[in-house]
Amino acid sequence: MSETFTSVSQEEAGLRDRVRLSFDLDVDICVIGAGLAGLSIALEAARLGASVAVLEGRHIGWNASGNQLGTVMPGFALPLTDLIERIGFEDARELWTLSKEGAELVRANATEANMPGIAPDNGVLEVSNVDAGDRLISRLQMLNEDFDTEVEGWQVDRVREVLRTDRYFHGVYYPRAFQVDGRKYVHGLAALARRAGARIFEDTPVVSIDHSGIRKRIVTPSARLRASHIVLAGNIHLGAPLRRLSETLLPVWRYAGITAPLGERVHEIIAFKGSVMDSDGVDHFRIVDGDRLMWESPETTWSARPQRFAGSVRRRIRTIFPDLGNVEVTETFGGATGQTVHGMPQIGQLRKGLWVASGFGRQGMNTSAMAGQMIARSILWGDERWKLFSPFELVWAGGATGRVAGQLVGIWGRASSAAAGSLARYRERAKVKDRQREARLAEANRAAGTGPRRPLAGVRPRPAAPPKPAAQGGQHRAEPAPPPNKLIEIPPDDVTSVVKARISGRGLPAHGE
Repeated sequence: MSETFTSVSQEEAGLRDRVRLSFDLDVDICVIGAGLAGLSIALEAARLGASVAVLEGRHIGWNASGNQLGTVMPGFALPLTDLIERIGFEDARELWTLSKEGAELVRANATEANMPGIAPDNGVLEVSNVDAGDRLISRLQMLNEDFDTEVEGWQVDRVREVLRTDRYFHGVYYPRAFQVDGRKYVHGLAALARRAGARIFEDTPVVSIDHSGIRKRIVTPSARLRASHIVLAGNIHLGAPLRRLSETLLPVWRYAGITAPLGERVHEIIAFKGSVMDSDGVDHFRIVDGDRLMWESPETTWSARPQRFAGSVRRRIRTIFPDLGNVEVTETFGGATGQTVHGMPQIGQLRKGLWVASGFGRQGMNTSAMAGQMIARSILWGDERWKLFSPFELVWAGGATGRVAGQLVGIWGRASSAAAGSLARYRERAKVKDRQREARLAEANRAAGTGPRRPLAGVRPRPAAPPKPAAQGGQHRAEPAPPPNKLIEIPPDDVTSVVKARISGRGLPAHGE
């Protein structure tokens, strides 16, 4: 893979001087949060001619936006079948189309001209932990025919041809999906937004917001800002002024590690060049820097130092790909995503001039780009497609109790996935043993000549005798059938004739010759 995930420019490393808001400012749109969503909104609005200011309490992409694997594909965190059940087929298809448009927006931004060295790679493979052949067929038909998405179904043999492990069965291959360097993309997005005219202020936390009136007022530690529209794109870290909104999101920290260089053996064991993720949402990995493995697996609803999870990542890699042996994890990173109770992002207008774009969960790349374009066009052009997200209202995530419940649900989900996978592999081994046993038995029968008996060539079986009449009542008594494989008795003269005929090559004589 041509990109280098761990190499960052001076701007990305924080050596560029950060600009703080130290003077009062008036703009058309104020975006709070400089992650993927906030920067996408700022870029699109600035391109459409609005004056835009982005306020970030820390620095660009410091949370999950700058610490993710960079996989870009259509869809949402909520499974497609659940989405259809929730809002109906037609609305689900419109939302799916928007998610595909979001992925294409990322592709249009992540070019060599816009972001040097970004080097997107095509292909994403979603693998199943269980044998799900029938479900795979129905899903492929739905994606291809009903949702106009290019996908391919991979059988078990093909999956295991590119991934040397017995942990995975069938797969769904997305040839139009792709992956980019996540860190480079978020900083490249900021550079594009600045080039378009947006102003980004880091180390500028929001102290208070007054969203009443035509001109909204935002107070920061060293200045005030007025705007016609405010967009809340700060995920779970919006702070005290917007705590009620933050509490509608369940914080989930996702951690990842990057191994030391593994040499050519990693390509022998993992021949697939794109991103791989399992259908249960447990593992997500790809090869970076040519021969290093980037792996995302541990998940928790409580914050911790990423270095603590190096051992978990290493053990998980060994579990899935034992042929790699004990790998060394040299770098770890992580960030918190905000997950909604219903699994869909929060996109839309809370009240006149106050907008929200958050809760993207694990599908942040395409959905944040989609939200950026949608909200900017809603503000400046009156586009009302954001109303497709109206059925997914803001729901309190349960506070500390919700986080405990989320942690338990996550543990249960991983355990049930492991149990289902173990059962599927046991059944697969049992089928293989049955086939081997049947093959050995057939070979033994052929060697011993005890297979199913065939009548001698040219010998006509004697016609069955007619049933004898019953002794009483005019009824017949059925004679018992001869046991199977019972030898037909041939008179001695006939036997001699048969043998002579076979020796001489003549046909068999008729009885009595």
